[in-house]
Amino acid sequence: MRLASRLAAAAIAAFIFGVVDSPAQASGACGEISVLPSPFAPWKGAPLRVMIVAEKPLEGVMSLIAPDGSVAAKSSDRHGGAPYSWFAEVAEPAAGTWRATLALDQPQADCSTITREIPVSARKPAPPPVPSGAFWKVRNSWDHATEALFSAWIEKLFDAPPDQDLSWKAWHEVLHDRSRNFLFNYLGRGEDNAQTGLRPDCADFAYFLRAYFAYKMGLPFGYSNCSRGAGGKAPKCYQWFDMEHPDLTRPPPPPEQEVASATIAAAAPPAQAAPVLNLFGRPQTAEVPTLSPAVPPKPQPKRPTTFNEYLRDVGDVVHTGAVRVAASDENTDFYTVPLTQDALHPGTVYADPYGHVLMLVHRVPEANGKPGVFLAVDAEPDGSITRKRFWRGNFLFVHDPALGSPGFKHFRPIVRDKNGSLRRLSNAEITGNPQYADFSLDQARMSAEDFYDRMDDVMSPEPLDPVKAMTDAIASLNEQVKTRVTSVENGRKYQEKQAGDVSMPDGPSIFETSGPWEDYSTPARDFRLLIAIDVVRGFPDRVVRRAARYAMPSGKSVEDVKTELQGVLASELASRKISYTRSDGSQWTLSLKEVIDRAPNFEMAYNPNDCVEVRWGAPDNSEEASTCKRHAPQVQRAKMSSEYRTWFRERHWPTHT
Repeated sequence: MRLASRLAAAAIAAFIFGVVDSPAQASGACGEISVLPSPFAPWKGAPLRVMIVAEKPLEGVMSLIAPDGSVAAKSSDRHGGAPYSWFAEVAEPAAGTWRATLALDQPQADCSTITREIPVSARKPAPPPVPSGAFWKVRNSWDHATEALFSAWIEKLFDAPPDQDLSWKAWHEVLHDRSRNFLFNYLGRGEDNAQTGLRPDCADFAYFLRAYFAYKMGLPFGYSNCSRGAGGKAPKCYQWFDMEHPDLTRPPPPPEQEVASATIAAAAPPAQAAPVLNLFGRPQTAEVPTLSPAVPPKPQPKRPTTFNEYLRDVGDVVHTGAVRVAASDENTDFYTVPLTQDALHPGTVYADPYGHVLMLVHRVPEANGKPGVFLAVDAEPDGSITRKRFWRGNFLFVHDPALGSPGFKHFRPIVRDKNGSLRRLSNAEITGNPQYADFSLDQARMSAEDFYDRMDDVMSPEPLDPVKAMTDAIASLNEQVKTRVTSVENGRKYQEKQAGDVSMPDGPSIFETSGPWEDYSTPARDFRLLIAIDVVRGFPDRVVRRAARYAMPSGKSVEDVKTELQGVLASELASRKISYTRSDGSQWTLSLKEVIDRAPNFEMAYNPNDCVEVRWGAPDNSEEASTCKRHAPQVQRAKMSSEYRTWFRERHWPTHT
C-alpha cells in the first residue's frame, strides 16, 4: 500500500509497514494503516509490543499470533479519535515469525483483516547504527503516517479515564512507565534506563516530546532561537538548528529591546552568528544589532555527548516565544491550523498568549448531553506535569501584537532538501502538500468570543444540556484549583529548607524569569485562576448569550434556565472542597465557593516568601491565618500592591516596552 512504498524497511526490521489482504485496495477502503512493533528489532529477550494505527474509525479486534499459531494477546480496546489505535503486548515472545492482525467487526470485500508479519530473533540484534558526531540517523520522513504515529504515541503516554487526576513530579516518571511509553528502550540500547535529571518547563516539554519521538523513530528534528517579543511586536525567530549538527545547539539569546544590558552583552556578534545561519540554509529574517567590540566573547559551550545532554541544550534555548511567533511568519517551528476535530489531534500544541504552552493528548466525544472535551498536558517550572481539560480558564486566547499569535499549532514538518540539508516547509508548501494541507490563518482572524464559541462547536457539535455544561466548567475550575495546591505546597516545602527570601524580579518579569521565583511563585497561574473564576461566575449569562447553542428544557424560558443555573452554581461551589497544608503541617479545607469569594486576595497571593495561609487568601486574624509565621519583605509587598496588583485586578497581562 502507499504507506509501505513511502517508508522503506531497515534490514533488521521494518519501521512502519502496513500489510493488508489487498494492498492496492486497502488504502481506499481501510484508509491508511500503520503497524509498528517495539522494540525496533524484536527479539525473544524483550517484550514484544505492537501498535496498529488507522486514520478511519474502524472497529475491530487486534491479535498477536505466535509462530505456533496460538493467539498470545488480544485487544478490542480502540484508543483515540483520528487517529485510532490499538495496542497489544507479549511479555516473553518466542523466536520466529509473529503475526499482528486487526479483524474488523464490519468487514468489507476489500477491507476485512489487516495482517503484518513480525520476525522475532532468537538473539539480540544490533541497534540501529548512529553516524559519527550525531545522536541518531534520519531513517524516515515526517508525513501523514508518522504524524499519526506521533499522535498515537502521545495519547498512549497520557492515557487514563477522563475524570482521573493524572500528574507526575518529573519528566523521567512519564517516560519510565513502560505501560504507557510504547517506545521505552525501543532502540535496544537501554537508552531509557537512567534518570535524566531534566526538568522541562512548558515549552521545553513540547519540544522534548517531539525530539524523543524523532530520536526513536529516526526522524529529523530542529528548533529555533527566538525572542520573547518586545516594543509592541510579536516574538521572532532568528536561527534554526537541526539535530544533525548537535555541536551548534546553544546559541546566544536573540537581541531584543527589553533585554537587560547584561543579556545583550552575552549575545554573539554578527560574525559568529552568520555562519550558523548559512550552514542551515535559512536566511536571517532580522538584522542583528552590532555590539560593542569591548564585549568579550563567551566561551564555547561543552558539546553534548548524549541524547539527554542534547535535550538539556535544547531546553536552554527554547521558550514560549517560539510558540507565540506571529501566525503569518514562516521562520518558525510551528504553524497554525483550522479548528476542526481532525486537525486538533494528540500532539497539537497550544500557545497561550501569556507565556504558557500545552499539548493535546486526547479528545473525549460528546455523549448523552455531557459536553465533549479535549484533554491536554503541560509542565510547570517546578517540574510537575499535569493533565487538564480544555476550557476558557486554562487555554487563554487574546490578540495583542506584543504577545504574538495564540491558539492551536502543529510542529512544522522538516524535510531533506535537494542539496542534502534539512529544512522546514513553508506555509505554502504545507498547504500544497497532500500529506498535510492543514495550514490555516483562521484563528488569527478570530476574536476571543469567536474562538471559544468555535471550540464549543468542535468539542460538542450537538446542543448541550446547560446544567451539564456548567457543571463541567465548575469541574474544570476545581481541577485548576487542585493543581495550584501542588504548586503552593512545593513552595512551602522549599521555604522550610531555606533561611533567606526568594528574590522577586521587577515589573513584568515576575511572569517570566528563572530560578526559585520561577519555580515556586504563581503569578501566571493566579492570573489564569482569576480569569477562570470570571468564566464560572459568568456562565449563566453565557448561556443566555448563546441560547441557541443549548438544549433548553421544554416549557422553560431562557430566564428560567438562567435562574436554575444560578442555583446549581451556588450548590456546586459550596459542595466541592480542596485542602492545603498550613505552615504548621495541619490541613485546612476550603470550599470552592470560599476560593471564589477570595478572588481579590489572589491578586497578591503569588509570592513564595509569604506563608501558605496568605497564599490561599486567609483573612487577617482568622483561625486559618493563626499558623502563619512568614511574610514577604515589605519592599516586595509594596511593589505588589502599588504597581502590580492592577494587572491582576483588570485581567491585563503586562508587556515589555
